[in-house]
Amino acid sequence: MIQKNIPKLALGVILLLAVAASAPHAFAQSLGSAGTVTGVVADPNGAVVPGAVVKIENPVTGYNRTANTDKDGSFRFGDVPPNTYQLTVAASGFSPSQERLDVRSSVPISLKVALTVAGAETEVTVTDTLNTIENVPTSHTDVDQTLISKLPMRSPGSGLSEAITLSAPGVVADSNGLFHPLGDHAQTSYSIDNQPVSDQQSKAFSTQLPPEAVQSMEVITGATPAEYGDKTSLVVNVITKSGLGQTKPTGSFVTTYGTFGDIGQNASLAYGKKRVGNFVTLNFERSGRFLDAPEFTVLHDRGTSFNVFDRLDYSPTGKDTFHGNLFLARNSFQQPNTFDQQALGQDQHQLVRSVNLAPGYVHVFSPHTILTVNPFYRLDQVWYFPSPNSFSDETTTISQQRRLTNAGIHADVAYVNGIHNAKFGVQFQHTFLTEAFQFGITDPNFNDPASDSFLPGLLQFDLTRGGHLFTFNGHTDIKQEAVYAQDALTLKNLTLNLGLRFDNYDGISHGKSFQPRLGASYLVKRTGTVLRASYTRNFETPYNENLVLSSATGAGGLADGILGAASNESLKPGRRNQFNVGMQQAVGKHVVFDVDYFHKHTTNAYDFNVILNTPVTFPISWSQSKLDGISARVNLTNYHGLTAFMVAGHTRARFFPPESGGLFFNSDLPTGVFRIDHDQKFEQTTQVQYQFQQWKRLAPYVNFTWRYDSGLVAGAVTDYATALGFTPDQQAQIGLFCGGFVATPTQGITQCASTNRGALRVRIPADGAENDDTNPPRVAPRNLFDMSFGTDNLLRTEHTKMTLRFTALNLTNKKALYNFLSTFSGTHFVSPRVFQGQVGVTF
Repeated sequence: MIQKNIPKLALGVILLLAVAASAPHAFAQSLGSAGTVTGVVADPNGAVVPGAVVKIENPVTGYNRTANTDKDGSFRFGDVPPNTYQLTVAASGFSPSQERLDVRSSVPISLKVALTVAGAETEVTVTDTLNTIENVPTSHTDVDQTLISKLPMRSPGSGLSEAITLSAPGVVADSNGLFHPLGDHAQTSYSIDNQPVSDQQSKAFSTQLPPEAVQSMEVITGATPAEYGDKTSLVVNVITKSGLGQTKPTGSFVTTYGTFGDIGQNASLAYGKKRVGNFVTLNFERSGRFLDAPEFTVLHDRGTSFNVFDRLDYSPTGKDTFHGNLFLARNSFQQPNTFDQQALGQDQHQLVRSVNLAPGYVHVFSPHTILTVNPFYRLDQVWYFPSPNSFSDETTTISQQRRLTNAGIHADVAYVNGIHNAKFGVQFQHTFLTEAFQFGITDPNFNDPASDSFLPGLLQFDLTRGGHLFTFNGHTDIKQEAVYAQDALTLKNLTLNLGLRFDNYDGISHGKSFQPRLGASYLVKRTGTVLRASYTRNFETPYNENLVLSSATGAGGLADGILGAASNESLKPGRRNQFNVGMQQAVGKHVVFDVDYFHKHTTNAYDFNVILNTPVTFPISWSQSKLDGISARVNLTNYHGLTAFMVAGHTRARFFPPESGGLFFNSDLPTGVFRIDHDQKFEQTTQVQYQFQQWKRLAPYVNFTWRYDSGLVAGAVTDYATALGFTPDQQAQIGLFCGGFVATPTQGITQCASTNRGALRVRIPADGAENDDTNPPRVAPRNLFDMSFGTDNLLRTEHTKMTLRFTALNLTNKKALYNFLSTFSGTHFVSPRVFQGQVGVTF
């Protein structure tokens, strides 16, 4: 289906470009929350100044763009991310002009810059300190392409997720590029050029936008504006690259080679005029370690990822702009094996295909009012294939076919005037879910009729006893409607965010909710301090991945003991109250510090469960959760070529039974409050980059990244006696030891009289000391170090430049776990040391 549609989509793009080529002169407006800055530069007599150099920059994110005024003295910057900027104008014979600029809306900002003659007395206001801070109630991190391009990427097909994990505070790293924001399980919404995407984007579930397509990201963790819904623990506002104004084609071609047979190739091209522009990027990755494996040794883990992203911008008039985003992607990969599975000949693999089409329309009613309309269509198809020989699959043989289609429209009106920056919007969407699932027992000991744990309902699906495959087929249509209003009021040094959102959810379950969103921030100019506080009410919708399967409860469903225990209820929407208190402090001209405390209380708190050690996962919910913690960020802006940042987080993620919805498989139901397996005491990322100033034409640099994770909860290892019951391979995975002996995949430990006992990669509580809430078992802490060095202009040329980079990931070859027998994803090791070499051409 996807391949058949590609020629039609390509033809549509070509026809649209042909129409655009004959259109009259116009200026395109930015899409989504991105801003547009226009202006005219004049001399003291009011005459326009052509050829003036206009520069807009943010020292914290590294965002930096330059334009020259045309013959009319005009300049324009499009797709400017929401932030605070310094605008500088310079022209021969005139004194430079500087002013602070706040971009907070898609409504265009129009400036009139009056230059003074060089040598004339002028009053200069020093604003360097205030240019590094933002007087907004929202707790967020701004990430620009200049940083994204230098971050270490260790997981193929997960570059966007890795960039978020490394650059945003309070984000816990998990396997396969997955992350957990502020104590929640992957509850993240993306707004990609104003298109809402709230389904999971990790490569085990879907595909994701390549980092090469991203111009900037705003990662929101607190005081979420009313325009965002569904999953609000983390909101990622993405602005993609555009070809508008690129009268000379710009682009790059980069090839990467690395350990495990890794190869990556990316080609990007941007080209356009004032009225039309196009950006396209193609990305291919192949790896012998595509997924994080259950063994440190790589077994059966090859995979490939391919995607194409294209953005077209076209303005038929000065007040109307059309945009179109097209994304096609495919991931194909093997399911990595343990030593035991490899010995059995297990050969499972997965295929994921995605199509995303998101046109957009922007109309300017007046200098104060702008309309944005965004229809969207997104399709994810997932196939999970068992081994050709069913009895090569350990314990059970499982297959799955899943289809998720999301279609809808998002429209809003933005109004900016005086103290008001308001937005009013609506959103309608349908999510169509089609799921098929098959399994059969292949191990005669798994459900032995002679066992006390024998489940009679499973006997008919025991292939070792003449049974047949269990087959499940399900479908549903989820309808969602939302309406919202928000206004940011600027009252001198005080900023107030007032918002109200209403959501209606009509799916397998039903729910509706009004959600007030309130926030305030205050700027103390004398000290360069911003104080902020907020309260938000959030309506959390269930995960869509395998929602039909997990909701097949009750008589005749999966709750009859076929797969495991289940509640009698389908998953219902959750309600959350969230409080944030924080501050931002500028320290001189080059350092900015941000800290935020959050407290979240959720009714119907979501989690995921998994069928054995497979990617067949499904959502569940608990009665409630209480999450709180601290997130912090420190940035060092460019100081003689040196830049650095540190992000950190501490979280307490407490969940309360009973289970309130969905299947529960793999482990016993907890009886009291417990720490969920994405609870982590502390994590931090520190990155330092130095751009050598001595050889500016060569542009050499060196990067160093340090990632520390204190360890996720590993609830399967409650004490040492429990670990003695594991298979030898499982004991070897955690590094179980007794005295001087460490378990191996072929020789385990069945008893231990020594007091010198424990595990190298899991922290097991002392006998009798384990407590699910206050002292749970955890994965051992890990320090990972990455380093890269290279040049952005190897041949020291002016226009077409050759780039070269060498990277070492996990520099010390640390042997560590992400998780162990997790009820969400099983067991996964951190990647062994990887060396990469990259060569490219930019123009």
